[in-house]
Amino acid sequence: MKLSFRWFGPDDPVPLAYIAQIPAMRSVVTAVYDAAPGQLWPMARLEQLQAQCQAYGLVFDVVESLPVHEHIKLGGPDASALLETYCENIRRCAAVGVRCITYNFMPVFDWLRTDLAKPQPDGATALALDWQRLAAMDPTRTDLHLPGWDESYAPAELQELLVSYRRLGPQGLLENLARFCARVMPVAAQCGVRMALHPDDPPASVFGLPRIAGSRAQLDRILDLSDSPAHCLCLCTGSLGAGLGNDVPALVRRYAAAGRIAFMHIRNIGLLPGGDFEERAHPSACGSLDLYAIVRALTDCGFDGYVRPDHGRMIWGETGRPGYGLYDRALGAAYLMGLFEACEKADRAAEQN
Repeated sequence: MKLSFRWFGPDDPVPLAYIAQIPAMRSVVTAVYDAAPGQLWPMARLEQLQAQCQAYGLVFDVVESLPVHEHIKLGGPDASALLETYCENIRRCAAVGVRCITYNFMPVFDWLRTDLAKPQPDGATALALDWQRLAAMDPTRTDLHLPGWDESYAPAELQELLVSYRRLGPQGLLENLARFCARVMPVAAQCGVRMALHPDDPPASVFGLPRIAGSRAQLDRILDLSDSPAHCLCLCTGSLGAGLGNDVPALVRRYAAAGRIAFMHIRNIGLLPGGDFEERAHPSACGSLDLYAIVRALTDCGFDGYVRPDHGRMIWGETGRPGYGLYDRALGAAYLMGLFEACEKADRAAEQN
């Protein structure tokens, strides 16, 4: 596997110099974050990102993410033109060495939490979601601030999007994803890029919006849309782990065995009463997910894709971007490397006996 770390560019409080000091770190996961969905990414910016990473002995070969414009998801009249721009961005990313591009098909909101700094018993703070608090929120109010929400939408525009998506429904959204795949996957395959679809986070409807990527049945339907080698998953253990019916190690084994995982986001969560959850430290004992079983499934299936320690807590007095501090994610990277090494060495020892 290829160990990676997300970096939000030169403005990220975590510099590349520190990322390079994490043992066994290989790849940087980043993007042109100031380009709006539907805009072309300048080649000069992509080349600059690659040069910045290479200066520290790292490689920029994973994009997270290349946003899908809402009009593509809705099947609007300009969807075809927007898809052409999307395909050109894939070509440009490939030209600088990118081999994996993450994207999602979640309407309006990407990952959502109701608390960005929930106090933990040990003094750390963590991302968390409380369903009752979320249900009481009105997303059209201008004073609402949710992580993952593109706050550039004016209230009237946001209201129109919500109505349009509710009218479209899950089946309409899936059909528009099928059109996306039909246009995008041949281009990605030709460029040697794997498109990694991130599951819904959380894996349930929010604000009445359709969600189509939160369970085994839904992921199976999505993968059935195209048999292109470019059509893959970004399997996020924390996102899928928040779905009470999801057996995450079994999902990892199912899709890794089929060669349909391009990118693994690995983190632990603590499941709470009522379906609420909070993000925890990576070790299995700290949360509700068995990370050993997840890594065991990956090594059993010969997984050679990208792995990154996903969101981390804020620990040791660190401040910065919620979920994306240095210390806890670096600890997670070391823990994951230990699990992979133990599994791989155990396998080699078994082969010799």
